[in-house]
Amino acid sequence: MRSTAVAHPNIALVKYWGKRNVEYNIPAAGSLSVTLQGLETETHVEFDESLAHDELKLDGDPVGSGRMLDRVEDFLGLVRGYAGTTAHARVETRNNFPTGAGLASSASGFAALTVAACDAAGLDLPRREMSALARRGSGSAARSIFGGYVEMKPGEADDGSDAVAMQIAEADHWDLRCFVGVTAEGKKKVGSTEGMMHTERSSPYYEAWIDQVPRDIETARQAVRTRDFDELAEVAESSCLQMHASAIAAEPGIIYWNGATVELMKAVREQRESGLPMFFTVDAGPHVKVFCPKDHEDDVSSWLADRDDVMDVYEAVPGPGAHLVE
Repeated sequence: MRSTAVAHPNIALVKYWGKRNVEYNIPAAGSLSVTLQGLETETHVEFDESLAHDELKLDGDPVGSGRMLDRVEDFLGLVRGYAGTTAHARVETRNNFPTGAGLASSASGFAALTVAACDAAGLDLPRREMSALARRGSGSAARSIFGGYVEMKPGEADDGSDAVAMQIAEADHWDLRCFVGVTAEGKKKVGSTEGMMHTERSSPYYEAWIDQVPRDIETARQAVRTRDFDELAEVAESSCLQMHASAIAAEPGIIYWNGATVELMKAVREQRESGLPMFFTVDAGPHVKVFCPKDHEDDVSSWLADRDDVMDVYEAVPGPGAHLVE
């Protein structure tokens, strides 16, 4: 009753921001992302009948209380329900990138937990069901179950059974590069779920944002299939700015950016206008993800590394979905 899995975060090119159902963690609209190898979470799960409660270690440190432990315990309760067991679990998880900083650690974390916990509990679920289960832990984790380019369906069922992700292209379909420009240290102050709910409650732009998402997904899906970099750049930046605009317009407004975030977004556009193909996207955090074609990776990497407002740079490529390891 033990297993280990690895999963990678995914970066949404058409953003996920809003929930149709909070209890089942169902998104209000779809999204489209790419799963990124280079950043990863490794999670070990061991069910043990002798444990009185679930135990969690993150990056080697015990987590004895708080929202993170609550989320893991709730999720393991779902797995126990599927497997028909009452055994608690010992969970050890490690990220090779900052946790809770806007780099999609919850996506890779719950995707890895889903695969490891299901295997340790003796469950052999189809990928579609794993995606639906991972969504209960983190909405974006549903996408990290799959590799490459992934579309999340919002579904229509009340229980979220059809709110699942699906792969639209393999990782090797389009060999893009993603550079994460780190612009701050530490965890973000407003979590993604908190930010989504506050935006939905109080932003006058929220409904317009939700209405636009299906059109952006259609555009992005076609851009991925035809490898149209300029089209993907346009829709990805537009979706990013619309998402953040809806959050900024909430009362009070939620601002995930810092000064370096804004300067870096402006600089990316200036570089693209001067002939270097790249585009940005920013999730619920201050860090800027910069995408470019493979044959321009050295130029973009050097350009980012030379900037004074970038504290660190992570490089990633389209990669596999969550999977078991020895």
